[in-house]
Amino acid sequence: MPPKRTSTSEAPAMTQDAIKKLVADSVTAALEAQAATMASTSNPIRNTGPTGTPVAKTGNYKEFISCQPFYFNGMEGEVGLIRWFERTKSVFSRSKCAKENKVTFATGTLTDDALS
Repeated sequence: MPPKRTSTSEAPAMTQDAIKKLVADSVTAALEAQAATMASTSNPIRNTGPTGTPVAKTGNYKEFISCQPFYFNGMEGEVGLIRWFERTKSVFSRSKCAKENKVTFATGTLTDDALS
C-alpha cells in the first residue's frame, strides 16, 4: 500500500466569524465599486433625465363608447332616466373618464327628445 501524502503547508482553519467577515468585506467592496460606476459621468447607462411622477392615463371618448353606455332619448320616463344615470356613472368608472370630460361624454349618449 502506497504511503499517504502529507501536505507541507497547512491552511489555517477558517472560523465562522472569519468567513462572515470575508463575505461582508467582499460585499462592501462590490457595493462601493458599483456606486463609483453609477456616479461616473462617463457611464452610458446612467439615467440623468427627469424622473417626474407618472400621470395616470384618463380615458378618451372612444374608450367611453367602447364600454357601451346607455343611450337616453327622453321617452323612457323617470325609471329610464335613473337607469341612464346609473349606467353612465358605471361607464365613467370603467373607462377612467376624466372629471372635465364627463359632461361632454354623457351628452353624447343623449338622443332625440333628450337633446332638447
